[in-house]
Amino acid sequence: MKIRSDIIRMYRDIHSWVGIVCGLALFIAFYAGAITMFEAPLNRWASQPAVFSEHTPLEKTQELIEKVLADYPQAAGRYEVTLDAGLQDRPARVMWSTGPRGRGTTYYAELAEDGSLQVHTQGPSAVGQLVDDLHQQVGILLDHELVMPLVGAISLMYFIALVSGVIVLLPTLVKDLFILRIGKNLKRMWLDLHNALGLFSLPFHIIMALTAVVFAFHDLFYATQWTLLEKNGRPEAHEVSAGHREPLAPHQIVARLREQTPNFKPLYMQFHAEEDHGLELRVSGSNPRHGSRAPGYGIAGVDPYTGDLTSMDYMPGEQDAWYATLTSFFSLHFGNFGGNPIRWTYFLLGLAGAVLFYTGNLLWIESHRKKRRKGYEHLDVQQTKPSIILGALTVGISLGCIAGISTTIAAAKLLPLWTDALAAWHMGIYYTVFFLSVVWAFYRGAARGAVELLFTSAVATLLIPAVSLLSALFPSVGWNHGGNTYLIDVMAIIGAGCFAFLAGKTVQRIHNAPEYSIWYVGEEVSPTQIRSLPSSGLT
Repeated sequence: MKIRSDIIRMYRDIHSWVGIVCGLALFIAFYAGAITMFEAPLNRWASQPAVFSEHTPLEKTQELIEKVLADYPQAAGRYEVTLDAGLQDRPARVMWSTGPRGRGTTYYAELAEDGSLQVHTQGPSAVGQLVDDLHQQVGILLDHELVMPLVGAISLMYFIALVSGVIVLLPTLVKDLFILRIGKNLKRMWLDLHNALGLFSLPFHIIMALTAVVFAFHDLFYATQWTLLEKNGRPEAHEVSAGHREPLAPHQIVARLREQTPNFKPLYMQFHAEEDHGLELRVSGSNPRHGSRAPGYGIAGVDPYTGDLTSMDYMPGEQDAWYATLTSFFSLHFGNFGGNPIRWTYFLLGLAGAVLFYTGNLLWIESHRKKRRKGYEHLDVQQTKPSIILGALTVGISLGCIAGISTTIAAAKLLPLWTDALAAWHMGIYYTVFFLSVVWAFYRGAARGAVELLFTSAVATLLIPAVSLLSALFPSVGWNHGGNTYLIDVMAIIGAGCFAFLAGKTVQRIHNAPEYSIWYVGEEVSPTQIRSLPSSGLT
């Protein structure tokens, strides 16, 4: 396919600069997102054994709710009832929190055998939520509502980079599609790998980019939609008759839902008190034959006083064509269809995406130096200060994210020995390792820093199975659940091996690097030994 060279150059510049601007944030999003594909086993691995041996019978849940509201009136504003006993992140029949998005204390309640109320604050580990937050907010330490528009802008630029990258590849698409030139020219090999990863995973990346835009701006979309509804006549809230002011018991609501939608499996209920029209109820559940709006569930609006369905916009299997289409995009983003084969595919594609952004920035630095040298091939061209900064940022942020996540996961079984503020400690550990890695990369330079931080990431990742082994040998230190939690240890061992392998390859790259390459770590050359280039050759 013939495309004018000036057009190719323009789109190459667009691809490069847009990729540089958003690549580091996307590395964090993709690496953390890959880990969230196995968030359930991770949470189980990182969480202490449940305080409650079994749930209160569903038929007695209303009694439990009444006792909770009598002793803890603050729970009346919002509380949740667990319906599926197998939910790792909901270890009690009734739960409520004192703050938004997990910032407050979460309480877990059950009935004892004698009918008394039992309440604990020991719940699932916060490390899974931290990784999910890193994925959603690309590691930016601001309020969720402030970060999401920025993430939306990054996702839009990400889509632009994808389109421009495809246009750049079109002239050589057929000729170079299956070529991976392995040899002494490591830069050429990494460029082939970068192009192949980007092209073969292009549909996945397009889905991620477009759905991330929807995630980032969905509050704005819904606010606009609600404004239009208000303008054109908002549907009236359900009326509560004088003779039926008490809500149905949870088991009665489940029975009513089963009558209306037999294939919908309720997982948990969320009750929310509204001053103007009483209690509201959302039921989260799944339908194995349909995709879901959230990673593991859809949502149904239910009248808590009659058990009738009031909203089916996000209810799997009961949506109209518009909402079913919208949900399909969310399902594609979360990979919550097709079972484990899709989950593993998304995991590998997420890791490949992280590699894509890491290699993209480093390849640009090398290519930019070569471009500046054009016409002055007999002269040596040093790296510019911005290129050196970009190299250090790429190495520090990318490998700092890896080392930080591994370290805070490894700490999950040890932190309960010293503190109850698990969420704060997990965040503190991650960001301490992350920022130290960035500082180290600037101090040591991209080349030396990459080798040292790759080995650091390997050691940090090996700490995960090491802690599991320690817990097996000394049961008083940590815990072991067995089952699919061993997957976390196995994947950590494989990951540590990969990081050590990449560190070795980086050492080879350093040994073969030409002078003034970003990978060159030879003795410093004094400025007087370097022939000056005309200013036009540096632009």
